[in-house]
Amino acid sequence: MNEHHGQHIDAQQDISSKITYTVSLARTEEEVREAQRLRYKVFAEELGARLQMREPGHDIDHFDAFCEHLVVRESDANRIVGTYRILTPEAARRVGGYYSEGEFYITRLEHLKSRMVEVGRSCIHPDFRSGAVIALLWTGLAEFMITRNYDSLIGCASIGMADGGHNAANLFQQLDAKHMAPAEYSVFPQHRLPVERLANGQPAFVPPLIKGYLRAGAWVCGEPAWDPDFNTADLMLLLPMARINPRYVRHFIK
Repeated sequence: MNEHHGQHIDAQQDISSKITYTVSLARTEEEVREAQRLRYKVFAEELGARLQMREPGHDIDHFDAFCEHLVVRESDANRIVGTYRILTPEAARRVGGYYSEGEFYITRLEHLKSRMVEVGRSCIHPDFRSGAVIALLWTGLAEFMITRNYDSLIGCASIGMADGGHNAANLFQQLDAKHMAPAEYSVFPQHRLPVERLANGQPAFVPPLIKGYLRAGAWVCGEPAWDPDFNTADLMLLLPMARINPRYVRHFIK
């Protein structure tokens, strides 16, 4: 487990329900385990993902020991209700690459790697999917990027395929051109989702996380990849810090 440092805790109250939350990086092994149990609950029990079973009831892979784990804790019951894992460029070199390199060929991002952070395994407990939890995760992530002076953020953003992949294909086809990365930042899926075969022209539902990234200024770097273990279509997103929407800067970064 890598050492966690520079801990910052922020608090926010969900006014509608009077629930108070805090956000910080996980400070102990048990906090990481609690985040992994939440991930298992969401990804395996709720969404049906086929996870590596290194420890019953936990979502654990070999990247976890190299990552920082951002957690949102609900104060009343003192439990983690939201999490993000963060892989720094230094940690990516130690583990041998980024998680997304298992899904995409990212050669055109090579020149960004020295200051490029990867995020993933984002999830929120089904009872706490409020704006407050999402906002705190974004706040913690933004502060992490700024205080450590990283330039770019990447991540695989997932679209569920319970419908056979039609919504994922429609979403990609219906993306506004302004959300597509310039050609020099294009990545290429290792297992490409057959968009042209699955698209059916229905209006696409955009998952809240992807909608948030796009509003913040993120680019979609290319066609979606199919992740059979999670049964999702994954888009590679790139958010250069210089592109963050000023409204997001004012809202999330103090």
